[in-house]
Amino acid sequence: MLSNTLWAALVVFGGLVNAGYPPDVVDKLAKNSMSKVKDWLAKNPQGECNLKTAIVRKEWSDLNKKQQKEYISAVLCLQSKPSKMSAEAPGAKSRFDDYVVVHVQQTMRNHGSTFFLPWHRLYLWHYENALRTECGYTGYQPYWNWDRYAKDPINSPLFDGSDTSMSGNGVFVPHAAITIPTAPPPFDVIPPAEGGGCVTTGPFKNMSVNLGPLAPSLTDIKPNPRPDGLGYNPRCLRRDVNRNSAAVTTANYTYDLITNNKNMYWFQTTMEGQFPEGKWGVHSGGHYTVGGDPAGDFFVSPGDPVFWLHHAMIDRVWWIWQIQDLAKRLEDVSLTMTMMNMPPTRNGTLEDENNLGTLYGDVLTKDLMSTLGGMGGKLCYIYE
Repeated sequence: MLSNTLWAALVVFGGLVNAGYPPDVVDKLAKNSMSKVKDWLAKNPQGECNLKTAIVRKEWSDLNKKQQKEYISAVLCLQSKPSKMSAEAPGAKSRFDDYVVVHVQQTMRNHGSTFFLPWHRLYLWHYENALRTECGYTGYQPYWNWDRYAKDPINSPLFDGSDTSMSGNGVFVPHAAITIPTAPPPFDVIPPAEGGGCVTTGPFKNMSVNLGPLAPSLTDIKPNPRPDGLGYNPRCLRRDVNRNSAAVTTANYTYDLITNNKNMYWFQTTMEGQFPEGKWGVHSGGHYTVGGDPAGDFFVSPGDPVFWLHHAMIDRVWWIWQIQDLAKRLEDVSLTMTMMNMPPTRNGTLEDENNLGTLYGDVLTKDLMSTLGGMGGKLCYIYE
């Protein structure tokens, strides 16, 4: 018989689901920081949102098989429902595609700018809500703890091609390395891995990628019939699951990102990558761990279902960084209104607006800063 203490510890650390993944330094930091969250809530009550009512987003391996299959079924359901945006994007054939359309339309605004983290928080919340309200999903958006699988991503529970994975790697097709033009050698290339072709295993082996490409990392993708990438261009899901990229997403990088950067400018800049210094950042590292088409494409990457687990981890890392000093960091925004300040624009503020095009109206940045009470209480979640 397990003692109550040991049983509780197994539950907290996901041991009942997968004892092969002990908590890493980032997990421990998050757990040890919850006292700060409790103290902040005691001084700043958020109405009906508190640690008892907040939903908990969990890591993929900490879901049991039934929960993993329910999530997968909900994503497949969203892919089966008709688009609401086909009038403005003829290539959008499903509700799943609608989220790709929004990302394409706002890529140049919401990356390398003040909107990167708050906008993706809104985006992720809306997608999670669609899975629940339109497809009957009873869980919440899981995340991908990069460190758990970084050494061998292809054989991980996320990419092993089983019926409880997010599908496997692509079949091997010879392909070129991914180039990073502004980075110095040897960091200017991400060497190709063992995939590159169509995904043939797992729940998403038959899915159709309908939009893009716009900035492909593979050179043999059929071009889109429209210059904006929103025409109908059906093709298979392709991946090149790549441990070379995964190498920069281990827990030491994430821990240093959270603990060494004391303001939003340096936190976000380090997260998104400092390419001239040869630093890819965990954001790019996670995206190029998947690679292929569409996930190797800056614009249409949400067309790979694993995108959502990657960006849930991005949001989790921001959340862990925020809870180190909630009083200060719930108001800390930086960078300008445009990607890499091109063209030059003013600095971002908490009063700036974020939206999801025709899917969801304007939300002020200040209402997206807190996961506990943001958006008038619509955001009420923490990460395990």
